[in-house]
Amino acid sequence: MYSKTKLASKYIQYWIKASNGKGHGIHSPFVFEFVQQVLVPKIHIAAASDIERMRQQLKISQQEILLDDFGAGSRVVKQSKRSIATIARSSLKPRKYSSLLARMVAFYQPASIIELGTSLGITAAYMAAANPNATVYTIEGAQVVAAVANKNFEILGLKNIHSYVGNFDIVLPELLQQINKVTDFVFIDGNHRLQPTLQYFHWLLKHSNEDTIMIFDDIHWSKEMEQAWHEIQNNPAVTATIDLFFIGIVLFRKSFKSKQHFTIRF
Repeated sequence: MYSKTKLASKYIQYWIKASNGKGHGIHSPFVFEFVQQVLVPKIHIAAASDIERMRQQLKISQQEILLDDFGAGSRVVKQSKRSIATIARSSLKPRKYSSLLARMVAFYQPASIIELGTSLGITAAYMAAANPNATVYTIEGAQVVAAVANKNFEILGLKNIHSYVGNFDIVLPELLQQINKVTDFVFIDGNHRLQPTLQYFHWLLKHSNEDTIMIFDDIHWSKEMEQAWHEIQNNPAVTATIDLFFIGIVLFRKSFKSKQHFTIRF
């Protein structure tokens, strides 16, 4: 991964070249609507306060669990034993991004959602709460972490989340075969390496259509992730991408007559 200094430098470059976050100068109707209706927080998620209270509880929990693997995205030293608070501080998406994913789900109303990287369940909870009629399939690599997430889903009363545990390389293709339908919305937050990221993209691409939305986490986290992002952008099936620096959004809509890439402040 990039050093904090390198990442800060890249963020400054992004901020300088990005379009403003209010939609001025964006000529794509779809992307302009996205900025106006979704990126700018106008949609209220009723369960947000309950989910945020849970986040705060997780961030102070000193309960310790034994981990087999925590993925390439962890910014702390790998250990066999960690507290829930340590995991929460290093792996949970900030409210800003969890809320954005929830607003996207609320606005676009996907029926099926796949998440790679459950962690403690905060982002899955946001997405499930944003559309109770959707089914959220979430995969976590560590059994003990998934158990904590499942308990959190139970406490929040979320019935539309299906949790899976195991290596993404094994579980994802099995899940796609099992559900055997188009995946409307995908959030990939785990295994921050080039080849696995591209492999997940290609597997999911076979189960997508022009309305599918894919979101990749930490697209500027490392040289490998930036390379993966550029290769995804250049895939012939991709018609547009939106770079928000910490996440990247991939679109397949045929309404984009030519491939377009947007970098927007957020």
